[in-house]
Amino acid sequence: MKKTLLGLLAFSMMSATALAADIKPAIIYDLGGKFDKSFNEAAFNGAEKFKTESGIEYREFEIANDAQREQALRRFAGDGNNPIVMAGFSWAAALEKVAPEYKDTKFAIIDMVVDLPNVKSVVFKEQEGSYLVGLLAGMASKTKTVSFVGGMDIPLIHKFSCGYIGGAKSTGADVKVLEAFTGTTPDAWNDPVKGGEIAKSQIDQGSDVVYHAAGGTGVGVLQAAADAGKLGIGVDSNQNAMQPGKVLTSMLKRVDVAVYDAFKSAKDDTYAFGISNLGLKEDGVGYALDDNNKALITPEMAAAVDKAKADIIAGTIQVHDYMSDEACPY
Repeated sequence: MKKTLLGLLAFSMMSATALAADIKPAIIYDLGGKFDKSFNEAAFNGAEKFKTESGIEYREFEIANDAQREQALRRFAGDGNNPIVMAGFSWAAALEKVAPEYKDTKFAIIDMVVDLPNVKSVVFKEQEGSYLVGLLAGMASKTKTVSFVGGMDIPLIHKFSCGYIGGAKSTGADVKVLEAFTGTTPDAWNDPVKGGEIAKSQIDQGSDVVYHAAGGTGVGVLQAAADAGKLGIGVDSNQNAMQPGKVLTSMLKRVDVAVYDAFKSAKDDTYAFGISNLGLKEDGVGYALDDNNKALITPEMAAAVDKAKADIIAGTIQVHDYMSDEACPY
C-alpha cells in the first residue's frame, strides 16, 4: 500500500511537472521592431533570458502596421501559443476582441490595462524612474537648461516627461526644462532623423542634457547630443553603451522582467491575472550605472539619487502620475 501511494505521488508530481512545462510561449512586438535598442528590445531580451534558462523556444512576430495586430494575435492563439505577450499599449483593442474567443489562453499586455479574466496587465510607474534621471540631469547641467524628447504625444509618454521635470526642478527652481514630441502617430516611434533634429533645436536653446522616451527615434536623439558634445539620457533598455561617455544614464523600465515573468510563471503554473503596477519599490524602474557612465556620476549625484529613490519608496517624495491627473504640477 505504501509503495502504491508513493508511486502515485511520484507519478502525479511528474505529471504536474510535465503539464507545467508544456507551454508554447509567444511574443508580439510593437511597431519599431525588436531591435529598436529600447522598448521592444527589452521585451526581446526578457524572452531570450527565459529561453536560455528553460531551454523552451518561443515564437515571435514583428508587425509592420496596425492592421496586422488582430490578425497576428488571432493566428497565434489559434495555433495554440500560450502564453502570448504583447509589447505595447496599442495592442489593447485587438486583445479585447481576441481574448474572449480563446478563454483558455493566457495573455499578457505591457503598458495597458485590459480588464479580462484571462489577461495579465503590466504597467509601470515611469514617472518614478524619470524623476531620478531628471534629478541627475539637473545636477549635471552646466546651463541649467535640460530637455525631453518624447515619441508619440500621448498621456503615457507625458508620464515620463512630467516625472523628469519634477526631478530636474528638485535640484533648483532656476532649472529650465524644454519639452517636445516627435509626432501624433505610431511613426513617431521610428524616426531617428526627426529625433535628432528636435534634440539639435533644444541644444541650440541651451539644453546640455537631453532625455528621450521615443523608442527607435531616440537613437537619433542620443546621436545628436553626442555630436554636439552634450549628454543624452536613454530609456527602457540600458542605452549607455550606444554613446559611451556621452549618455549620462538610462531610465530602466523592466519590460524584460515583465516578459520573462509571464513566460516563467506560465511554465511554473503560477500565472496571475489582473494588474501589476511596477515602480521603484518593485524594481520595475530605475537608472543605469555601468562602466560607460560611471565617470559622469559624481559621488554627490550618486548620494542624491539614492536618497531620492529611498524617499520615493518611503512616500516622502510623491512623484506626480500624469495618468491620474493630466495637469503636470512642476
